[in-house]
Amino acid sequence: MSEVAEVRGNRVALEGNEAVAEAMRQINPDVVAAYPITPSTEIVQTFAQFVADGEVDTNFVAVESEHSAMSACLAAAVAGGRVMNATSANGLALMWEILYIVSSLRQPVILTVVNRALSGNINIHCDHSDTMGARDAGWVQLYAEDVQEAYDNLIQAVCIGENMDVRLPVMSCLDGFILSHSYELLTVEPDEEVQEFVGPYKPDNPMLDIENPKTFGPLDLYDYYFEHKRSQMEAYPAAKQAIIDEGKRFGEAFGREYGLLEEFMLDDAEFAVVAMGSTCGMIRDVVEDLREKGVKAGMLKLRAFRPFPAEEVAAALDGCGAIAVLDRAASFGAHAGPLYAEVTSALYSYGKQIPVNNYIYGLGGREILPDHLQQVYGDLQQLADAGQPAEPVSFLGLRE
Repeated sequence: MSEVAEVRGNRVALEGNEAVAEAMRQINPDVVAAYPITPSTEIVQTFAQFVADGEVDTNFVAVESEHSAMSACLAAAVAGGRVMNATSANGLALMWEILYIVSSLRQPVILTVVNRALSGNINIHCDHSDTMGARDAGWVQLYAEDVQEAYDNLIQAVCIGENMDVRLPVMSCLDGFILSHSYELLTVEPDEEVQEFVGPYKPDNPMLDIENPKTFGPLDLYDYYFEHKRSQMEAYPAAKQAIIDEGKRFGEAFGREYGLLEEFMLDDAEFAVVAMGSTCGMIRDVVEDLREKGVKAGMLKLRAFRPFPAEEVAAALDGCGAIAVLDRAASFGAHAGPLYAEVTSALYSYGKQIPVNNYIYGLGGREILPDHLQQVYGDLQQLADAGQPAEPVSFLGLRE
C-alpha cells in the first residue's frame, strides 16, 4: 500500500506529479501505455511502482515512443478498456496524428499533460504551447490552478470523458515544475470513495465484442467524411454540460465544487484579467491587494478551455470597463494569443463591446511577478480611457 493511501482522507503534502499518480492508482485503469518525458516522467514512474507492487490491476505497457504510447492507448480503448497516460511538450507533439484519431473514434482516453514549452530551442519548463497547439484535436481540456485541482480534475476527467453522451478523450493539464514538482497540502480522498465516484467502466461498442463486429477507422473520403466530422461536433455541447454536472457531483461527494470557470471579485469589477493555470493564484493576491487600495479589480479563471465556454465568458465579463487576457503561449503569425482570440470572439458574438489587452507571458518558464500583474491592471485604466489597445500584443517580463 502506498504511503499516501495510509493517510487517505487527510491533508497530505504531495508534489503535483505524485498527486496525479495517486489519483491514477485510486482510479485503477485497465491500461497505461507510456513513454517518459520531463516534467511528466515522475507520474508514470510512480504509477509503474504501484503496478510492480500489486496495488493496481493495470496492464502497464512500456513503449518506444510517445506516438507508440498513444497508439497503444487507442487500441486498448477501442478494445474496451479504461485507459490513461501522461506526457509533456514534444511528447504530446509526437502523439499528434493519434490525438485526432482518438477523438474521432470517440474513445475516452484520459491524458495528463504536464505543460512544457515546445522546442526549439530545447526548453523543459512551463508554458502552454503544447496543449494550445493541440487545442483543435478534439480533446476536452481542463487546466489546474494548484495541486489539489490537478488531483480533483483527473478524477472528474474520467467521468466527463466516459459520459455516454460525450465519449471523448480528456486532457487534464497542470503547469510543469510550478505544480508538477512543487509540494502543496491537499486532501486525498479515501480509495473506496474515489472508486465509487468514477464507478466501473462501461465500454461502448468494444472491438472485442465478437458477437457484434464493428469497423473502426475505415477509409472515409469526401462522400461521408464531412458528415462524420459534423456529427463529432455534436459531442462538445454535451461535454460542456458534463463538466458542469461532474463538477457539481464532485462537490456533493467531496466538498469541492467545480465548473467551467471561476469568477473572483467580478461582481462589481471595472478591470478584469482572464487567465488559466497556476498564475491564477498570484492574480488572486494582486486583486485582493488592489481592492484594499480602492481599485475595483477582478479575475476570470478559465478551468475548461475545450469546449470553450463562450457564453459563460461573455456573461462573466459583462459590465467590466477593460479586460486583459493573459496567454502563456504564442500563436505565431496570428493577430494575438490563442486565449485572447477565444475571449474576444466570445465577447463579439454576444454583443459585448469591451476593450481588451493581450499579454504574452511566461514562455519557457519565465517567471511572472506580482509587479507584472500590477502593471497589467494599471494598463487597464489607460485602456478604459482610450477605448482601444495601443498595441495588439504586449509582453510581460521580457528583457529589453
